[in-house]
Amino acid sequence: MIIYEYPFNERIRTLLRLEDLFEKTAYFVRSEGAHEHHAALLTLFEILEVAGRADLKMDLIQELERQRQTLLAFRNNPEISEEALSGALYEIEQASAALLAMSGKMGQYLRDNDWLMGIKSRAAIPGGVCEFDLPSYHWWLNRSPESRRDAIDAWSRPLLALRDASAIVLRLLRASGRPKQYAAVLGQFQLNLGGTSAQMVRVAVKREEAAIPEVSANKYFLNIRFTKPPAGEIKAKGCDRDVAFELTFCNL
Repeated sequence: MIIYEYPFNERIRTLLRLEDLFEKTAYFVRSEGAHEHHAALLTLFEILEVAGRADLKMDLIQELERQRQTLLAFRNNPEISEEALSGALYEIEQASAALLAMSGKMGQYLRDNDWLMGIKSRAAIPGGVCEFDLPSYHWWLNRSPESRRDAIDAWSRPLLALRDASAIVLRLLRASGRPKQYAAVLGQFQLNLGGTSAQMVRVAVKREEAAIPEVSANKYFLNIRFTKPPAGEIKAKGCDRDVAFELTFCNL
């Protein structure tokens, strides 16, 4: 199944973007090549921009505390594994403590690094990081893969508390829903939500199904339009057949 996730608010959009960027950074930094490590560094700059929201850290701390209180209510419940519950509580408490230990503006230590900020500003220019523009960066890219990896790990490490807290919140959010089977008649589907407070919807489509969901929603209605995969067309074309899919509403 291919899963498409559609957040209903800016906070969840931010967490999904951070998740995507942290995954890409980890993928590129595991490689040996200079081009991959360049991509990892550029992705780290993107994390810096996304994490710049002033209220992100406090939002995460408050959400983790809310989830901790919810889990504490399950103490001594015979239907709940005490070991699993204790593990989940410990993970939340560790993530909260790490966030609280972060002082100042998120990623300020990167902004204070003139060398990195010089690369960031030049990277915004097409072809702006050639060796004649940034000879010191060219030297760095020609160092051993291990030294480059160690440097990127050091620059990324202070932001891992943000990654871990986001991962917990998104995992709990995804686990909160139960998928239901639906069919979009001639590629069109509408559902009356009746003022629901869902924070994200997940649409799962079989991999062999040549249909891409386009979602628009508010708290009263959900609309899904399935289009055909692009094949050189300037404008996407709607499906002219029924499409089966799974729909999951998620809410913390």
